[in-house]
Amino acid sequence: MDPVTIVLVLSVLGMFYVRKLIKDLTRHTEGPDSMKEIATYIREGSDAFLYRELKTISLFTVLISALLWLTIGWQTAVSFVFGAVLSALAAYVGMKVSTWANVRVAANALEGGKEAGVMAYKGGAVTGLCLVAMSLIGITSLYKWFGTPVPLAGFGFGASLSAVFLQLGGGIFTKAADVGADLAGKIEKNLPEDDPRNPAVIADLVGDNVGDCAGRGTDLFESFSDNIIATMILGLSFVFMFGNQAVIFPLLVQAVGLVATIVALLFLRRNKDILKTIYISFGMSALVNLVGLYWLATNYMNDPLLFLAGAIGLLTSIVVAGTVLYYTDSRFKPTREVGESSLRGTGVLLIQGMAYGLESAVAPMLFIGAVIWGVNALFGGGIYGLYGIASAALGILSMTGIIMAADTFGPIADNADGIGELSGNEAKVGKVTDQLDAAGNTTKATTKGFAMACALMTSITMLFAYLRELATDAGVNLMNIVVNLAHPVTVVAIFFGAVLPFWFSALAIKAVGKTADQIVEEVRRQWKENKDILKGKAKPDYARCVDISTKAALRAMILPAVLAVIMPIVAGVIFGPLALAAYLVAVNTVAPLLALFMYNAGGSWDNAKKYVSVKYKAKYPEAYKAAVAGDTLGDPLKDTAGPSLHVLVKLQSIVAITLLPLFL
Repeated sequence: MDPVTIVLVLSVLGMFYVRKLIKDLTRHTEGPDSMKEIATYIREGSDAFLYRELKTISLFTVLISALLWLTIGWQTAVSFVFGAVLSALAAYVGMKVSTWANVRVAANALEGGKEAGVMAYKGGAVTGLCLVAMSLIGITSLYKWFGTPVPLAGFGFGASLSAVFLQLGGGIFTKAADVGADLAGKIEKNLPEDDPRNPAVIADLVGDNVGDCAGRGTDLFESFSDNIIATMILGLSFVFMFGNQAVIFPLLVQAVGLVATIVALLFLRRNKDILKTIYISFGMSALVNLVGLYWLATNYMNDPLLFLAGAIGLLTSIVVAGTVLYYTDSRFKPTREVGESSLRGTGVLLIQGMAYGLESAVAPMLFIGAVIWGVNALFGGGIYGLYGIASAALGILSMTGIIMAADTFGPIADNADGIGELSGNEAKVGKVTDQLDAAGNTTKATTKGFAMACALMTSITMLFAYLRELATDAGVNLMNIVVNLAHPVTVVAIFFGAVLPFWFSALAIKAVGKTADQIVEEVRRQWKENKDILKGKAKPDYARCVDISTKAALRAMILPAVLAVIMPIVAGVIFGPLALAAYLVAVNTVAPLLALFMYNAGGSWDNAKKYVSVKYKAKYPEAYKAAVAGDTLGDPLKDTAGPSLHVLVKLQSIVAITLLPLFL
């Protein structure tokens, strides 16, 4: 059996393991009718949003695939459709299972919660395994069909299209609902989190699924797919050294990553400290990945340096994730100082949060820069150094499955906590679900750092792949490609690229603000027209807030999504392929810095609010209001604009690679 077929078979077996996880999950009870009712609201709201979202994605998929068929070729067009469909399908399955898992976790907490943590983690693992297995199935099938990786750039383009719509649309939905619920509930009426009297509370819980599950899933599906494809294309330049193994190597590395995720899940054990369980599974997955990578590097590629590059990549993800955790977790100095500053007023709290957010972008970027420089030197510089850097990115992304499991664990735990409170069972489930929710906040912070490291290293690999394709079409050696920085066109292209992340972020944040305004007005209207809602004697119209968020998010996401697709095309047509490379460098530099600032500042304000709630809320209510204001500002930064920039930066490079023939 040839290596590509082995990868395909392992990927299909991975989907069978997903089926087993789903069966194991659904055998658990959904609990009493009160829990089932709340879970149904969440499920129906999530389904309604995703159904409308997928209709929009389908329209753009048909239009763009037709244009690709006419301008680039049928293979690229077919690959594009595969990428868009499989990315959306992985997101749908993951989100659907999350809405099945949340109520079962809450019900298990009602019975003592012995299996609640592992259940939530395995529910998240469905998303992680789906995105890895489906991506590998799509890429290997198309590669076996076409016999070359070049048209697979269309697959990455399709995955990026789904990602930009689902991450952006989901982010707008979830944060508009969250901000609206906080402004109307916490600020105006001093209601606690997830209070059933708040009409926006279900929309907030729906947002966890469509934003953190579906949105983040497509983000990592895009990173995972784009990195494999870019490294395969780059590998064409090393066929003279390794034969076709240079092209197939990325597929085998990620197949090992799939196996490593399954092994880590098979060895999961119940533990009172769910974070300890999660971190043990990280270690198990990393160990299997390192063993597999060592074997592939020494036996399949006959070059141990590739193992060192992959191991450095794994270390990079740990360092970047650790940096994010340091700046956003209330156990550490930055967030504690932000929380303490609430005693001196909202202005001081916002200044402190912004300062630490800006500072937090420095270390990860410098470290990744050092990794790129160091790996290049390790491989002797020159063209082979580029393959080493791509291999380091493969090492980071080999952990995608298990990291995504931990990321999706967060919204499942958050939903379970909300279901427990809204169903009137808070006293019985609160101890268990509060612990899970706290663990989920930690894992979400960690995985955001991982996602950023993935996005940055993937975009760098894609830049190399773009230059490789440009060199091939120009008939020159890759290392002889020169971008003239003294040329005014190049300078303008750099400005063009540097502007995009700010423009894109502004549109996303404004969309959250406008939608949140509509939510606040609707909540006020319901309270005004039915006084019994605030007294707890009447049930709010939860569906109305879900509907407002859905319609507004879908309308608002179109312009920034189209902008993200159009800008590299405009840059390529106006400035040419060489200046487009400078444009990509600008985006790859500015977007990650802005993203790190946004979600670290937002994460710090979020956890500072929790810190103040526990320590000062009763004695200093004004300090708590200041902390809530900081959290409100941080919400669209950390969960809408920041994560969407991950998608933006990869989308620029994959569009450039796919449409390069049009720019020559």
